[in-house]
Formats: sequence, structure tokens, C-alpha cells
Amino acid sequence: MRFDHAARRVAVRASLAEHGVPLPLIVTDLANVRWLSGFSGSNAVLVLGGTPADDLLGTDGRYRDQAAAESPDLPLLIDRDTLVSVLGRLTAQGAEGPIAVEAGLSMAELAHVQRLFGEPVIAPPVVEAARAIKEADEQALLERACGITAAAFEDLAAGIRVGDTEVGLARRLESLFADHGAHDRAFATIVGTGPHSAIPHHQPLPVALAEGDLLVIDAGALVDGYHADMTRTFVVGREAELWQRDLHAGVLAAQQAAVAACLVGAEFVGVDALARAHLREAGLEEHFTHGLGHGVGLRIHEAPGLGARATGTIRANMAFTVEPGAYLPGRGGVRIEDTLVVTDAGPRVLTEAPRGLRVVGV
Repeated sequence: MRFDHAARRVAVRASLAEHGVPLPLIVTDLANVRWLSGFSGSNAVLVLGGTPADDLLGTDGRYRDQAAAESPDLPLLIDRDTLVSVLGRLTAQGAEGPIAVEAGLSMAELAHVQRLFGEPVIAPPVVEAARAIKEADEQALLERACGITAAAFEDLAAGIRVGDTEVGLARRLESLFADHGAHDRAFATIVGTGPHSAIPHHQPLPVALAEGDLLVIDAGALVDGYHADMTRTFVVGREAELWQRDLHAGVLAAQQAAVAACLVGAEFVGVDALARAHLREAGLEEHFTHGLGHGVGLRIHEAPGLGARATGTIRANMAFTVEPGAYLPGRGGVRIEDTLVVTDAGPRVLTEAPRGLRVVGV
């Protein structure tokens, strides 16, 4: 898919002007560079100049051909010390301060900017705000990544057995992503069994699944730079105990209510509060220890955020997760997560796979 990166740069330039941010803007966040230019390498600096003719992409010799192919409408500056070279080019062209930079520069990088241009203006996150509204082709890539994720989960679930290990399941799932056409995993796969299922970001270990364990799997596929994110909870080897069913039912009720509330104009904090109210009713609120969700796109965690301190409202074509959980230390936990896109007609869930507490490994 080819995106209109030039049009994106024009829109961001206008937004920066509305915020009174001086140009040029030095873009160093790689997701922002990719969204504005198409370049997907691991070293890049984009100059968003005062006019389109002033825009410039810097990278190093490893990516000369890739940058030319992915960003054919931008002049290239090739130098291993990319930021220093880009700033040197600006000074040679007569640029004077103040200039704008993104938050996140290292102290050494910031000091170099200060030496050449004086104190820079730290730009507000206008690129991140623009990225939060997903274009139709971005939604298509997210949908493909989520479809692969759901299909791979189903394939994995069918083959889980008592005695499988956490790390073994993680590697099998990631291989299934590739089999279904993904380019990579979206993030390090989380697999937690038994007491480990109560650790939200547990790192898989060579620990075997035991009969009666709760099993939490949180993973996603990556397609053309776009990330999927899904979590399902299973019980291993035998029918769930009453406490496990109650735990799962409380989380599922909270998740489904929150998804249904994801409507254009709804406040993020209100959706989070609704999920917590359902968990409170089930006696589980104190066991929900993280935010309700996060944006997904060129990063696995991006704007917007859903949580108790979230600000703002849902806008059409935002993509984010809804993932309440409840975790009982030493016993087990449940998390149910879907990635969705909010349209004017309501939420459209992209990770369609069964959400019930299924028995696996029998």
C-alpha cells in the first residue's frame, strides 16, 4: 500500500503553525519518521521544513537504496552520524534558531542542537495525534494483522497439551504468525500459566503447563509495520473450578461493557470507569492493576490511552485495545483483550476469536 506521505507532511506543517511551533522541525521518533516519509529503517532523521521543498530525510549507507525506494519524493542525506550531519546541512543552508525538536532527544543530541541553534522548542505531539486517526489503508493493515493473530491463536489452542512449556507455546505461536503471512511478531509474546497468569507482563519460562492451570496468552502479529494485540485466557487439562469461572466471568463482563461503550465522543476515562465498575460489582476491582487499553498502529503502544487518568474523547477511526484483567497473586489471573477501530457506527472489533474460558490440552 502506498500512503500519501507528502499530504501528511503538509497537514502536520499546518498543525504546527496553529500551535505556534517554529520550523524546521527535527523528527527523530522512528514511527513518526515512517508515518511522514514511508522510510522504515532503524536510523533516520526527518527535517520538516518551512515549505515542502525544504523537507529532507537523513539516514546512513546501509539504507541508501531502501530510503530511495520507500521515500522517493524526499532528498536524501547519507551519513552514519545522521543527526549531526542533518543539523550541519541546515546551518550550511543558513538556517537560524529557534528550531523545533521532538521530545525524547538524548542529552548529547539536545546539547548539539543547542550549540548550533540555541534553545530549541519542544514540539507538542502533533504527529502522534495525527497518527491516532487511522486512514482506511491503515485500518486494512491492522485488520489483516489482527485476523492473522486470531487465526494463529485458534491453531495454537487446538494443539496445546499438559506438559507444554510457556516458552515453547510462545515460539509456536510466533511461528504460526509467519505461517499465516505476518512479517514478524508485534511484541514479545506473553505466556503465563498457573500462578504466572497473575503476572500481567510475565516473560515466558521453560515452565510446564499443569492440569487445572489458568493460562494467559497475550500476543500479536505485525503486518507492514502495523501491530495487532490480543489476549485470551484458557484453563488447562480439565474443566475450570468455580473460582476460575467467576474470575473469568467478571473480567468478560467488564470487557464487553467497555467495548460497547467505545463510541465517538465518549470520554476515555469514562470507558475505563465503566470497566472498573463492572469489576467492582464482581469484587475484582482491586485486582485490576493496569490501564484499560492503548492505541495501536506503527507502535504497539501509542495514542490514545484508556485509563483512570486518561484525557480526551474517542474520535472516529481511532484504533486501540480494551483489555481489563484481574490477577490473584499466587493463584492465577485472567485478561481478555481485543483490538478495535471505532467508526461512526460504533466499535468494530478486529480480533474476532472466542472469548469464553475454554479448556485446552484434553
